[in-house]
Order: sequence, then C-alpha cells, then structure tokens
Amino acid sequence: MKFSRRQLLGSSAILLGSNLLDALTTPLWRWSGRPTLQAAPLPGAQGTSPITFVDVAQQAGLTVPNVWGGVKSKKYIVEAKGSGMAFFDYDNDGWLDIYLTNGVRFEETYTPENAPIQHLFKNNRDGTFTDVTAKAGLGRTGWGTGVCVGDYDNDGWDDLFCGYWGHNVLWHNNGDGTFTDVTKQAGLYEERVRWGSGCTWVDYDRDGFLDLFVCNYIELDIAKVPVPGQTGYCQWKGIPVMCGPRGLPGGMNILYHNNGDGTFTDVSEKAGILKPGPRYSITAVSYDFDNDGWPDIYVAVDSEPSILFHNNHDGTFEDVAVMAGCAYNEDGQEQAGMGLGVADYDCDGWLDIFKTNFADDTCNLYHNNGDGTFTDVTFVSGIGVNTQYVNWGAGFVDYDNDGWADIFHTTGHVYPEIENYNLDATLKTPRIVYHNLGNGKFKDVSKEMGPGVNQRYSSRGIAFGDYDNDGDVDVLILNMNDPPSLLRNDGGNQNNWIKIKLLGTKCNRTAIGARVRVVTGKHAQIDEVHSGTSVMSQSDLRLHFGLGQAKVVDLIEVKWPTTQKVERFANIEANQILTIKEGEGIIKAEKIRA
Repeated sequence: MKFSRRQLLGSSAILLGSNLLDALTTPLWRWSGRPTLQAAPLPGAQGTSPITFVDVAQQAGLTVPNVWGGVKSKKYIVEAKGSGMAFFDYDNDGWLDIYLTNGVRFEETYTPENAPIQHLFKNNRDGTFTDVTAKAGLGRTGWGTGVCVGDYDNDGWDDLFCGYWGHNVLWHNNGDGTFTDVTKQAGLYEERVRWGSGCTWVDYDRDGFLDLFVCNYIELDIAKVPVPGQTGYCQWKGIPVMCGPRGLPGGMNILYHNNGDGTFTDVSEKAGILKPGPRYSITAVSYDFDNDGWPDIYVAVDSEPSILFHNNHDGTFEDVAVMAGCAYNEDGQEQAGMGLGVADYDCDGWLDIFKTNFADDTCNLYHNNGDGTFTDVTFVSGIGVNTQYVNWGAGFVDYDNDGWADIFHTTGHVYPEIENYNLDATLKTPRIVYHNLGNGKFKDVSKEMGPGVNQRYSSRGIAFGDYDNDGDVDVLILNMNDPPSLLRNDGGNQNNWIKIKLLGTKCNRTAIGARVRVVTGKHAQIDEVHSGTSVMSQSDLRLHFGLGQAKVVDLIEVKWPTTQKVERFANIEANQILTIKEGEGIIKAEKIRA
C-alpha cells in the first residue's frame, strides 16, 4: 500500500513507533551527522546451520570454458587482464540471466565455426540455464573485456554495452530475445583500436536518459611492446614476464552524453573527464557519494592514483580524489586498483568504497566521513590481513541477510610463469569473504564458507544476484581459461529480506541513480541502483536488503534521481520481491519464503 507523507505522519506513531516518526520529520537524504536510526543490534552468530557457497555451474549448464590468452605463459598484458560478466534480466521475466565475456589466443587460428565467442544464458527458472547466444545474435569473437547494463533508450528493455580491446559494442535489446549491434548509428564507434575496460551507465545531468562512462586501460600496440624480461617493467621478482602496465601509455577515459534520440556525443573534454590525463583505468562506478543528489564517478586505476569525479551540477566534473582521501592508501602510496564495491557498510547514511589491488599489498576500505572526504580504514576494520593475492572483482553483499553488508572478492595471479619457480605465490588462488561484525570491523571467514569459496582459480570478474529467487544472494565468477563458477548461497535465507526492482518513468527506465532506504526498527540501510562495479562486470539491478529477524519493513523510501522526489511505503511484509514504478507505487509484490 502506498501512503502520502501526510498519511504517514498521522499514523506512523501507531503503526511504526516514535523513532520512525522522528525520522520522518527530519531530512533523510542529507544528514550532517549520523542518522537517528543508524544504531542496530550487532549481528550474531550465523546460526546452527552455517551458510555455505556451493559451485553449481556444471549442473546449471554453465560449462563453456573461458578463453583468454596463453595458459602457461603470456607475452602481452591483454592476455593477463581478463574480463567480466553480467547478471541481468534480458527478457523481463523476473529471473536473472547470464552474459559471459570471452577472448581469444594469439597463437591460435580460428574459423567461424571454432572461434571463442561471448555467451548469453537464459534462466530456465529451475536452477539451470540454456545457451541462447545464437538466437540472441550475440556471438561476437574478440577480446571482450567489460560489460554494463542499462536501458539507454527507455524502451523498457535493458541494453548491453561491451568493452573490447579493439572496438566497443553497444547491443540494443530488441525486446524479442534478440540484440542488434547499433554501435555505429549510436555514434559510439571509432576508427581506431582502444582498450575499453570497465564502464558504467549514469545519468550525470539528470535529464532522464542514461549517459555512458567508459574506462580505457592502455594504448596497446603489441608491435611496440618489449618482449618479456627486456626491461624492468617486464619482470616480477626477477622472473621475465609480460610488460606493463608501467612503461606503456595509459588510456583516456570517455564520457558520452545521451542525446535522447538513440545517439551519443563525446563530451569528455567539455565535462572535464580528460583533465586527469592518461591513466590505467580498469573499473568505474557511479554513486552519489556526497549526498547532494547528483551522481559522482569513482575509477579504480592500476599503478596510479585512482580518480573521484565530483559532479559539479553543470555538466562538468572535477577530480577530487586526492583531497578526498581516496586516490592513494593511508601511507600516500599509489596502488594497483582493480575492482570496486560500494555500500554503506556501517549504516551511517553515507556510501563507502572497497577497492581491490595487486599482490604484496592490501585492498582498501575507504570510510565516507560525510563531509566530502574518506578515511582509509583498511587496517582498523580488519580487512588488511590478506596481502598475498592479486585481487580482482569485488562487492558488498549481505550474504547472511543480517542487515549488514559483507565483502566478497575474487583473486588470481596474472603470471602463469610463477608456477615454474619456488615462490610463495600460485596462479590459482581462493576467494575471500569478510563478515561484517556490525561495529565497523570485518572478520575473514573465507575458510568457513564452503567449497565454492575455497576453490582455486585465476578469477577475474564477479557478479552478485539471486539467480534462483530464493531470497539470498548468489555469486557468479569468471575464471580465466576455465569454466565459470556459479556459487549458490545455501542458508542465507534463514534470515528475512526484501528485494526491490525499480522502474523509472520521469527518470531513466532502469532507475540507475535511484536511492532506496530501508528501515526496520532502529536499523536503516541505503543503496542505489547502479551499473558496472566489481571488475568490469554487472550485478543484479534489483536492490537486496537483509532484514535479520524482522518480519516487517517499517519504511521503504525511494528517491528518484531526475525529480529528486521521494516516495514512501510503510509496513511492508518481509520476504517479497517488490516492483516499484515511479509515480505509481508498488505495482507487483511477489511473496517468497524458501
């Protein structure tokens, strides 16, 4: 049921309690300090039935191996970087489908019949998937790197943008199970080779049409790249390895403005995107980090300072990462930024950043101070305990539905040659899971999380989503030169949850940039509909909130990005998948209790 603000204020003291009434009468979106309802009981033990992740990829039909450069050695950095994938509902049936990127090998000669291709798998709604690549028209060969999802033409069907080393591709979703390459007619094709890595759809000017930010990693001409071991940038711990990224020219990021007619204009220079200069950019995310109602863009950069583009509200951006404290680590050192996850992990109303990095270093946890700056809390939070891995795809995921965002990320080395040496490093390594203790600290629980987490692969992209709609979040992982992993969450739905699908009308149809706030008792959580993240990957566009033992959501609040209007919904039963349409309220509620 939808309530007006007047109705809510008149009845909330009875329905929801005085704490919520107090919160409703104060600003909810731009707290100057910690919110009234931020406090909540600390999460307890996981219960008598532990939560585990089990790899069900083979029985689900996801058996196609990834092909990405050499298996035992790599001559060029493109062979080592890898790629991502997507969880997205391409046919609007309410079940997550899977898109897998793919590459090639330099030493192989391919025919149209045996060339590796990208793959689309349709969810059969019974735990299995069917490969529909040929029917969908997505069987493209090449070095397919990043992917992000968004309905750029607001026709009700989410489209795919795919980065490549070569030529990026915009796939228009035709709404009938097929896709059309519209790159050239959309104005996104360039007669040059670029290395598009991560990407994110973002309505940066809030005009109701999705714009596109594209990371470019390296200006790579393999004819000009030194051979392994030739220079200091082509060695690792004395071992001859492929060269880069240092010593190679960085790429320039791009911002494309959506013209509202199916075409785009490159506004990178006008918008200030070129000012930081060439960078080894890998993954981009767009969120409103300073709660001013305008989407900002954060970019994880390899071997150089990362970038935080602050939205100036006038079509331009300014890189404020150094002043904001999220360009370097707490010691002021550059890091090899790879993957990104964003969440309000301490439930204080401000979005924080998790960034993965290379081996012999920690990942970063940047806590949002609520004043436009961040503090690197990597060590005090407890996530600085792992330094031995090369870290890739990442995300915040409340795997146990206790209402506190946990951290999950992949690992995997880039140099197969290390297997020939007696080093404290291997090519294939496990996944890492940190449990949120609810007090600003995390605990490494990886070894407790079951066989799916402790498998060893050289993994890259990771995507999060509830593919079986049973109320807990599952994990899809791309493994370099191996089949993918589909980690089914077993036990996470012992706690309650709510899942929200947003549909924009005045804002973009995908509702990217819309912020949702969920309140249960004294506990308040926020998240935003987002594109991209992880490493060059796309997670479920639906927002998932764990509710712990709460059987009712006291308040769901949706702030739509274009109009900045807020809609509120009270006294919502738990364990439902809600579809909320801008201006029309809850148009569908699917009750699920696994």
